[in-house]
Amino acid sequence: MSDMNRNNACEEFNRAQLLRDAAATAGNGLPAIEAGMPAPAGTGLSRRQFLLRSGAFSLTIYGAMHLNALGIGEAIANAAAGPPNPILVSVFLDGGADSLSILAPVEDPIYRKLRPTLALPADGGTAFADDTRLRWNPAADGLRVLHEENKLSVAPSVGYDHPDQSHFTSRHYWEVGALDTRLQTGWLGRYLDVVGSPDNPLQGLSLDYSLAPSLAPLKAPVSALSQPSSYRFEHQNVWGELGDTMINSLNDLGVSNAKSKDPAVKLAAAASAQSMKLRQQLLPFAVDEDQQPSGIKPPAGVVYPADGGEFPERMQALAAMIGIGLPLKCVAVRGVGGYDTHDAQKDDFDKNIKVTADTLLAFQRDLEARGLQDRVLVEVWSEFGRRPEENGSAGTDHGAAGAAILIGSRVKRQLLGEWTGLAQLDEDENMRASMDYRALHGAILDQWFGFDSARIIPGVRSFPIPSLLT
Repeated sequence: MSDMNRNNACEEFNRAQLLRDAAATAGNGLPAIEAGMPAPAGTGLSRRQFLLRSGAFSLTIYGAMHLNALGIGEAIANAAAGPPNPILVSVFLDGGADSLSILAPVEDPIYRKLRPTLALPADGGTAFADDTRLRWNPAADGLRVLHEENKLSVAPSVGYDHPDQSHFTSRHYWEVGALDTRLQTGWLGRYLDVVGSPDNPLQGLSLDYSLAPSLAPLKAPVSALSQPSSYRFEHQNVWGELGDTMINSLNDLGVSNAKSKDPAVKLAAAASAQSMKLRQQLLPFAVDEDQQPSGIKPPAGVVYPADGGEFPERMQALAAMIGIGLPLKCVAVRGVGGYDTHDAQKDDFDKNIKVTADTLLAFQRDLEARGLQDRVLVEVWSEFGRRPEENGSAGTDHGAAGAAILIGSRVKRQLLGEWTGLAQLDEDENMRASMDYRALHGAILDQWFGFDSARIIPGVRSFPIPSLLT
């Protein structure tokens, strides 16, 4: 779990997170913690772990049981040798991020009545150019900068009809791309099942300690990597000088047989050379004898938050991974902190959204400095928004429609759907959705990946699909 503020989460959120963390460790089955909760997508998937010689966590691969450590290197190298492909980075703000604390209707008297202590100052923040009724929270200024540079669009009221206010169930719906508690594959996992490679586990990468359910496939190999700086290829039960000698022999094999007249030998030599090249590329991600990262420095002038915990570290490493040409397609990252802010919301929310916004701005700058900005689309989402009316503990309870954000150099700056306002809430006194989240999934598949989303998202053609890209 992330190492920022989680002290205000409700018991239902904490139990749901424990259940997910246990169940998403594939093969362990579903613990009997919450009766009636849907099993996370990916529960029961086969997995293999590749560990550092110290026993530290390295890489967990789900599916593709035929691969071994050297086979992984060869497969990844072969995939990396292909043409560059578009990459989606899915950033999850867990707990239900309060959209009214990102973009606030500061001049609306209903807002001030509903939030006497949590409301942003009437003169605070910068006006949101796409709907001047709203103002940016100053803590989210990194998002404002990207928006004013025409690199960010916002869906201010995204969700689904008849919203379920359970953390677990609502998140599950987003992850599987359907209102189906029984579905056990993620929407991105199903996409990779169709277009992915049978051998490349980095095509779906979860930068976390367990598999992100949205990446859960039926058959395609995907992976989880908790610490990108610890990535290393080592053969099972072979390490130290012997392991280095064995892996370095790949280079000798490649060089000595590169011009062989035997097609099979020549092919093996090429694969060995590719694997050795990949290993050299990955050296910046290695750790020293004390298991400390050797350092993955961003380009000059790019600065990630220094005290934001794992999220900025992972995003910084992800930019470097894209930069060296690793064959990524879909990457899932859990954002900083937890947003289940039932009490004392303001301080925790502002701290977490600032690190999130500053990290996403740094990540975009990193990609731009490397010339990779046109290859990456970032989607930021949360399972639901919060109730417009604050509670008696200076916090907010579970709501319905929330905000989703798209970031990238090819993103068309616009309002996706509309902000539905506070005058006509739903029967539970929550914000109404003006866009269904499945329409957003569909637009990403259709336009970013050039793939027919109807093959992945049930009933997606029943929703208006927005135009996302310039």
